[in-house]
Amino acid sequence: MSVGNVPNTNRQENSLINRKSGFLTLMLLLVALIILSIGLAVSIGQVEIPLSQSYRILLHKLFGMTFADSASLESGSAANIIWQIRFPRVLMAMLVGAGLAMCGTIMQASVQNPLADPYILGISSGATLGATFAILVGFGSFGLLGQTGVAFWAFAGAVGASLLVLSLASMGGKMTSVKLVLSGMVINALCTAFSNFFIYFSNNAQGIKLVTFWTMGSLASAKWSSLPLLAIAILLSAFFFLFQSRILNTMLMGDDTAVTLGINLSLYRKTYMVAAALITGVMVASCGMIGFVGLIIPHLVRALVGSDHRRLMPASILFGSIFLIWTDVIARSVIPSVELPIGIITAMIGAPLFMYMLIKKGYAFGGN
Repeated sequence: MSVGNVPNTNRQENSLINRKSGFLTLMLLLVALIILSIGLAVSIGQVEIPLSQSYRILLHKLFGMTFADSASLESGSAANIIWQIRFPRVLMAMLVGAGLAMCGTIMQASVQNPLADPYILGISSGATLGATFAILVGFGSFGLLGQTGVAFWAFAGAVGASLLVLSLASMGGKMTSVKLVLSGMVINALCTAFSNFFIYFSNNAQGIKLVTFWTMGSLASAKWSSLPLLAIAILLSAFFFLFQSRILNTMLMGDDTAVTLGINLSLYRKTYMVAAALITGVMVASCGMIGFVGLIIPHLVRALVGSDHRRLMPASILFGSIFLIWTDVIARSVIPSVELPIGIITAMIGAPLFMYMLIKKGYAFGGN
């Protein structure tokens, strides 16, 4: 039996696309969809901009290509809207969607739990506690690495909660997936209690509204200065995890199988958890909590390409990018002159999809 592949009864992947040529075609299609989605996303908004003009602006700004209307492409109102407002936001959606889907795939394999998502280590509750502390107690004026004070405290809370979960799961013996999940639940409840404590005794109505909006997720704060740190964290981690398919596949087999193969899963699990926690902390600090992306996308992709992480990981990253680009478009355009928190849209789309997969016959975690 090959270590690099997840075993199944028929020695075939339970997927719609199980041939190499079909998978390559899918990947090329997803890349094309991302390029098309970027052009459409920067065109849609309160000010409608023709798709052809949007692409000309992007090509001119990115590659210096000249067109007959290059003067308007450089400093016109449409160019300013796209380059200064919409394009950074679309790039953030693409990066965060890819990061959440990637971390969800890692978490589900690491804890061998189909309900795992990037926030399983108490990251969401820790980040909420940090942001609530910054907004309501008044420490939001301090910044770090160009991020706002709220983002810094949210990141600190997310990382702190994750480290507490990992420490708690390591006590009393070897860290297991069950202990990780239970520890995450405990720290989540504790951080949520402290957050509610701050909110209950706060007289800052505007601050409470900001906390509520932040916990639902938003890409409205996207700007060029906030992208470098996010891009570096997600791109480097994606490059790393794309080459970890063998270990991730072994995790799905279980610890006993890994021992017979001479693989120390405990060490890899800790490494992956810390890396995923740091990445998720950066994303949460940038745009708040966006639920269901890290939970639903790996399941959708697993049903399509199978459980082998050599295919699952890259396909999940691209699917996540496309999904969040379009949910952000819906969030800022479905109601005129009103922007909805993107977390509301992802939940409204993700929950029915997850219910469909629960009742769909023949689906099983791990592709069996």
